[in-house]
Amino acid sequence: MKHLSCENITVRFGGVLACKGISLAIEKGQVSGLIGANGAGKTTLFNVLTRFQEYESGNVYFKGDSIDDKKPHHMASLGVVRTFQNINLFKGQTTLNNILIGAHHRLGNPLASVFSLPRARRNEKRLYARALEIAEMLHLEDYLDSTAANLPYGYQKRVELARALASDPEVVLLDEPVAGCNDEETDELKSSIKELNKELGITFFLVEHDMSMVMDSCDYIYAINFGENLAEGTPEEIQRNPD
Repeated sequence: MKHLSCENITVRFGGVLACKGISLAIEKGQVSGLIGANGAGKTTLFNVLTRFQEYESGNVYFKGDSIDDKKPHHMASLGVVRTFQNINLFKGQTTLNNILIGAHHRLGNPLASVFSLPRARRNEKRLYARALEIAEMLHLEDYLDSTAANLPYGYQKRVELARALASDPEVVLLDEPVAGCNDEETDELKSSIKELNKELGITFFLVEHDMSMVMDSCDYIYAINFGENLAEGTPEEIQRNPD
């Protein structure tokens, strides 16, 4: 099943065509990748798929239904979340609070929380327990009370991923998840993505320049160049493709 897809996406910034009729389809349950040189249009396409960027023409679909009219704040409720190239955390908050913030749309009626109704208390306990589970999956359990700003860079990347997972998503888009990470941090994040994909069935779509990360993690890869589709296939097919 096509989980998240787009057809003939065209994005223009003034006289510059950032995307020129790009089409792709991310299969449910797979880890897919998007590669291309700097300026190829990768982040622009990510922004389109998560509705941070409007487009001149084309269509975006989630599970076969058009989401052209959706806004960024609708996406988490649909089941689509993302991380960003630059770490985007609440640096003054603890790891635990950052993870819980990711579940804000699952709190339900805000008045129930304000008045501490039994249903709200039960829901908060459930979200708290889920946050602890996610922290354990990403080996953050020893850093729950640590302020995010004081964590090593690789752990901040994990916290951002944990916050995305707290919304209980179906699809997670990762924009350069290992950029700036050392080899050990890269290997740990690579293992975490594989484990989350296998155990939770989450569909991942990642943009990454680290080819070892892409080739080791992805089931299927799209390559774009100068805003256009260039090639697609398994890692082995992409490696053999002369283009």
